[in-house]
Amino acid sequence: MLAMLLGFLLDLLLGDPRWLPHPVVGMGRTISAAEKRLRASFPDTAEGRRRAGAVLAFALPVSTLVLADVVLWLAGLAWLPLQTALETIMCYQALATRELWRQTVVVGRRLDEGDLSDARKAVSMVVGRDTASLDAAGVTRAAVETVAENASDGVIAPLFFMALGGGPLALAYKAVNTMDSMIGYKNERYLDFGRVAARLDDVCNWVPSRLAALLMVAVCPALGFDAAGAWRIWRRDWSLSTSPNSGQTEAACAGALGLRLLGDAYYFGKLVHKPAMGDDTRQIETEDIRRANRLMVAASVAMLVLGCALRAAICAGSGVI
Repeated sequence: MLAMLLGFLLDLLLGDPRWLPHPVVGMGRTISAAEKRLRASFPDTAEGRRRAGAVLAFALPVSTLVLADVVLWLAGLAWLPLQTALETIMCYQALATRELWRQTVVVGRRLDEGDLSDARKAVSMVVGRDTASLDAAGVTRAAVETVAENASDGVIAPLFFMALGGGPLALAYKAVNTMDSMIGYKNERYLDFGRVAARLDDVCNWVPSRLAALLMVAVCPALGFDAAGAWRIWRRDWSLSTSPNSGQTEAACAGALGLRLLGDAYYFGKLVHKPAMGDDTRQIETEDIRRANRLMVAASVAMLVLGCALRAAICAGSGVI
């Protein structure tokens, strides 16, 4: 519990400094290297590619979990404060609260300065869609949407797994999430190879994404947002998303802020039709980026409190305290 609390505070204070090695970078390099070896080791057929991807989908999170547990066990044998310090770092690096806030608030700042070109460049760093032709409203909407979506898998889901299994389980979740972001695409290259990784990510995020939406609804009154609207739009629109999980927090955020989010967008020059979520009750404005971030942070703090309570219950049940 102490490691989770300290890790959360470190993330809020420091974010992701460029000079600090990050485990997700190592995971990404491992995925790229393993993909080449696995593709060469299995037949180049749909079934062969699925089996190769399944090996990666199993091996990376399991090895991450085992390695992190062994490191903590050895540290505990040497000196218990060292074990706590190492797990604090694990928890800290499993979270992305400050970095998500920092990168999206920059978008709003550029728009407030009237620099649409720089705002497009800034938002392109955190979204997958084409941004070159977006107007100011489109850039703002893209930033709000990425905060809403990543509030779950970037912050609340890691906290959820931290509460269940500490830093090692949170890093194992990040391994699953990293695989999905790299190979979980429904294109010619990854439709077969990335299928198991994508489904595993869906399974891992099923509970946390719904919990994240509920927490967003719960914290609305404290922020002056529309809790009733968040509940109504969440229940009405979450299923419009092609993902079983990302629509949860996107719909809740849309209802909380009284906005219409999502809709059609261009990806790699191709128009992709997506249903919109929420009611178009007002024009979106740059302040909505900051509002979405406040909603994300408040829901994350609520998850931290809930996680600490869950961790205390687990420890009490196991006789640790």
